[in-house]
Amino acid sequence: MTSPAAPASPPEPPPDCAHCPRLVDFRAANRQRHSDYHNRPVASFGPADARLLVVGLAPGLHGANATGRPFTGDHAGELLYATLHDHGFSRGRYAARADDGLTLVDCRITNAVRCVPPENKPVGAETSKCRRFLTAEIAALDRLTVILTLGQLAHRSVLACLGVKPAQAPFAHGAVHRPASGRPALAASYHCSRYNTNTGKLTPAMFDAVFREVRRLLDEAA
Repeated sequence: MTSPAAPASPPEPPPDCAHCPRLVDFRAANRQRHSDYHNRPVASFGPADARLLVVGLAPGLHGANATGRPFTGDHAGELLYATLHDHGFSRGRYAARADDGLTLVDCRITNAVRCVPPENKPVGAETSKCRRFLTAEIAALDRLTVILTLGQLAHRSVLACLGVKPAQAPFAHGAVHRPASGRPALAASYHCSRYNTNTGKLTPAMFDAVFREVRRLLDEAA
C-alpha cells in the first residue's frame, strides 16, 4: 500500500521577482553591501499540510533577508520561535540560522511582503503586488484552520486575501475572528519586533496567551 503523496507547496516568488521596482533596487544595493546575504524573496517555512499559518509583514534586513528563512536571525525570531516551541509547533533548537535543523510542526510561517523593504516598511503598492503570493499560499493550504497575523498591516493584507472588510474583523491584540463558514479563524497579535517588546507593548506573557488561544482553536477544530 503506497503512502499518500505529500501536499504540494504553494507557489513562491521567483528569485529575480521584478514586481516592485523600489524593492528590486533595494535588493540590488544590498547585494553590494552584504554579498553573503540571501538578498532574494524569502520563501515560506513549514509544512504544506499545516493547520496554522503565521503571517508577518516583511523580511528584516539582517534577519530573514540575510538567512533566507522567515523570522530567522533577528530579535523577532527569538520570541516567535521560542513561543512556537513552548506550544508544540516546532522540533529542534532555534539557532538563528536556516541550517539549524529546526522544523515546524503543524505550522507554517510567511510574510505579506516577501522582499526586504527599506526601513522595514513596505508601501501600499508593494503589499498589494505581493498579495498574489499570500493569496495563493492561503488557497493552497488544504488543512488551514487558523491564521495568526502579526501586526495590523499583515492583518489587513490577510483580510484582503480573504475578501473580508477590515470593519468585519478589526485588528486588536488577542482578537479572534471567524469571518465566514468554511474560512479559517483569524487570530491577531502585536508584532514580536524588538521595538514592541522593548517598550512593553508586547510582553512574552501576552504573546504566550495568543498562542494558547491558537492552540485552543486548533484543538476545538480537531
